[in-house]
Amino acid sequence: MTTTPTATRARVARSVQRQGALVILVVAVVASTFAFDSFGTTGNLTNIALQASFLAVVALGMTFVIMTGGIDLSVGSVFALGGVLAAWGAQYGTWVAILLPLLVCGAIGLVQGLIIARGGLPPFIVTLAGLLFARGVLLLISDEGATTYKVPPDSAFRELAQGSLLGIGYPIWIVVVAFGAGALVLHRTTYGSTVLAIGGQEDAADLMGLPVARAKVVTYLASGLLAGFGGLLIASYTSSGVTVLGVGMELEVISAVVLGGTLLTGGAGTILGTLVGVLLLQVIKNVINQVGSLNSNWQAVVSGTILLIVVTLQRWLSRQVK
Repeated sequence: MTTTPTATRARVARSVQRQGALVILVVAVVASTFAFDSFGTTGNLTNIALQASFLAVVALGMTFVIMTGGIDLSVGSVFALGGVLAAWGAQYGTWVAILLPLLVCGAIGLVQGLIIARGGLPPFIVTLAGLLFARGVLLLISDEGATTYKVPPDSAFRELAQGSLLGIGYPIWIVVVAFGAGALVLHRTTYGSTVLAIGGQEDAADLMGLPVARAKVVTYLASGLLAGFGGLLIASYTSSGVTVLGVGMELEVISAVVLGGTLLTGGAGTILGTLVGVLLLQVIKNVINQVGSLNSNWQAVVSGTILLIVVTLQRWLSRQVK
């Protein structure tokens, strides 16, 4: 049996799509460790993982959304709203701080999913409206952003993100468990198969009798819940509900998912790839901070440039696979 050049090229292209981000992450970490004395320290690497965990929670939901061929532009505002609601609710107890943002943010995701799946409206328009709605609610309850709610000093809610197990912060453990569960859902359930089928060819998935509409609703509901959960985690970590958080976060989340190998057109991607994409973005931020002479604006410039290169490369690789 012989392998044709076309088949070899397709196999290599497929490997680059799946593993390219991981190779870049390893190279970036090794190079940064040699370039900066403090980069490879346990404290710095732990800090990178901890800072990445808040973005990772939101990116997990976005991964499923993009796999369906959709987009969720509301996650940044929902993230901020979840944080403010959690900080406000903390004065009434830990469970209120946890359940209130999940209830509200889940409801936003559910409504968006119903409009997209049942109403047939484009995800871009629906979630853009969701972005404005969530930000508007946030400003209403915070008096145009003038009120910052503080988590009471004796609240057990603080422990959720400030506590640790075996020297590793709870948010990192939460991400490990959440991504493990996400991978199982994607690869071991009918829902996961349906998500990939919708992104590959929605009409074909519908003809096959797959629950397309239900899967879409569940996907946007999960995205809203995870964005709200990320918000309550950051509120626990900072002990406050900061209204300016989450601005532009949706683009950062999309970048992480695409960097991880999930196609913007849907139908392909991995949960682990998204985690790699999130870590890669966080390493870039850390390196820019290590340089010192570059301000935070360079983070957006570098991230945007890398995203453009990755999307272009994805397009080229997709043609090779075909």
